[in-house]
Amino acid sequence: MEIPSGIIPAIRKMKDFDKALDTSYDSLVFLETRLAQLKSLVTYTKRANKKALVHFDLIQGLKADEFGMEYLVREVKPDGILSTRANIIKLAKKHNLLSIQRIFLLDSLALDHSLELIKRIQPDCVEVLPGRMPSIIKEIYEQTKVPVIAGGLIKTEEDVSAALKAGAHAVSTSNRELW
Repeated sequence: MEIPSGIIPAIRKMKDFDKALDTSYDSLVFLETRLAQLKSLVTYTKRANKKALVHFDLIQGLKADEFGMEYLVREVKPDGILSTRANIIKLAKKHNLLSIQRIFLLDSLALDHSLELIKRIQPDCVEVLPGRMPSIIKEIYEQTKVPVIAGGLIKTEEDVSAALKAGAHAVSTSNRELW
């Protein structure tokens, strides 16, 4: 699957789903939802000719194991998976889903650990949180050559612009005003 670019609306509340579907962006991220709702959300997303990306770790009722991934692949049929868990990224790759490793950068130790993880797991791309760190976005891409998505704390158009100028392939945000 092609790596998303530009802005990726991240849906945290179901009331934002219709607005996200009406945007011109070609991919949506589902952050927090229940497993029972997920299949219909993905179906509607695909009917709107958009890619459905699911944050595996935040789906209530979905177990982070091979059986959970098998269910997701066979029944829900998303285009890609986001996760902080290396085992989920490996499973997504095994099932030919776009694999997005989500990393939280709190300090230099977290950055070093994340760089090692990215090099070892080789996800299709990595989402860096918080996304308001242009120099870190650039460093991660230069060291790994894995496309970077900036996410978290993206509040303004300037934040989006700075992340993209720093080399982010895309910016994910739940801020409706930026969609």
